[in-house]
Formats: sequence, structure tokens, C-alpha cells
Amino acid sequence: MLELHQFRHSPFCLKVRMALKAKGLSFSVHEVLPGLGQVALFKLSGQRQVPVLVDGDHVVVDSSAIIRHLDSLHPDLRLIPEDAKEAAQIHLIEDWADNTLANAVRTALIKAAAENKDLRMALFPKALPNPLRNAIGNFPGHWLSGATEIACQGEYSDLLGSLEQLSCLLASNPWIIGNSMSVADLAVAAQLSLLRFPASSGDELAGKGCLGISDHPKLQPLFQWRDQIEESLRETDPLVI
Repeated sequence: MLELHQFRHSPFCLKVRMALKAKGLSFSVHEVLPGLGQVALFKLSGQRQVPVLVDGDHVVVDSSAIIRHLDSLHPDLRLIPEDAKEAAQIHLIEDWADNTLANAVRTALIKAAAENKDLRMALFPKALPNPLRNAIGNFPGHWLSGATEIACQGEYSDLLGSLEQLSCLLASNPWIIGNSMSVADLAVAAQLSLLRFPASSGDELAGKGCLGISDHPKLQPLFQWRDQIEESLRETDPLVI
């Protein structure tokens, strides 16, 4: 069975989980504990970052590389089309989602978590010792928020503008590029899951997110599109180890 080593709330790990489900593949999930767990991950893969996919004797790192690996071995439902023009467009969208969008989303989520203790606590790994959880959770939120304020000012308007354009596109199109699901859709949908957490995030997080974005009227078609993708891929939960 395929083994995915991950942080549950990493959008890059979610991107891979969606790809595995889209292809109908069985897999187990290994939750990596930040710190000590990353040491074991380094021994396995040569790096401390997730996601890491173990496929028999193959150890594949990075969400984009993992999806290319899955496409090469399971081409029945390709997430990167054979058409060169579409593949190039999809690659550009995926790269934008994995870098520009991801950086802006991360900043927005840090600010939201700084201002909302419940969100901050829900994001902690369940295996994190309670004394450490409580210490971080009780850290003065306004200190954390102030540290991100300048960065947010520079990115917020660009993020909102990009999301509004995507929302307009996806209000009338089921897919970003082409006529079927691609890695571009998965990359964007995964990042959106940090702006408003989907049902699959669990009861503590579902529906929470970044106020001003998650509840923005113009962005509701975008989040509905994300939820429809998740619903279409909902399968029996993978084995969590």
C-alpha cells in the first residue's frame, strides 16, 4: 500500500491526498510530529519536509513530483494532460498556487490564528504535549498579530484581487484549465482550504478561517467550487498511523 507521510493541515499534503483519491488509490497516512518526527522523516527521505510518498522501493518527495510519479504509473486519470499547451498552462497555475498563493495564504492564516485563540489551538498537532499547546495558545494574540501586520498589508489586496478573478472564472467553469480535473485545480483547492477549512479538517476547524476572505460575498462561488471538489473525492478515510 502507498504510504503518505504528512502534516494533516499542510495544503501540499492535501493536494497529494486529493490526487490519490482522484485516482482511486488506496493509501495509508503517517502523521509526522514536528521536531522528533522530522528526524525520522529525514532518515527515510533525506529531507525534513512533507509530503513524502513511499511507493514500494520508491521514496518520492514534493507534491508536484509525487503527482507526476502517480500520473506515470496510473495514467487512467491523468492530472497532467498529454496536450503540451494545456500541460504548460496547468504547470503555470500550479506553480502560482504552490508559491505566490501559498505565501499569501500562509500570511493570512498566521494573522487569523494570532487573532483567534480557538483557531490557533485547533491548528496544533494532536500529538503536541498539552503544556506546550497551552503555552503557545495563551501567548498574547496582539503580539503575534502585530508581527504580521506589515506583511499582510502588502499581500492582502493582491490576494483578494486574484481570488475574485478565480471566483468569476469558476462560477461558470468546473475546471481552471481544460475539460477535466487537473493538478492546477488540486493545487488551488488545497490552498483555499487554509482560508476556510473544509469539513474534512474535522469538527474543531471546519468552517473556520480568515475573516474578510472566508466570508467575502464575491468569493463564495470559489469556496463552493472547492467544496464540490472535496465532495467528489470523498472516499473511505485512509488508514492513519
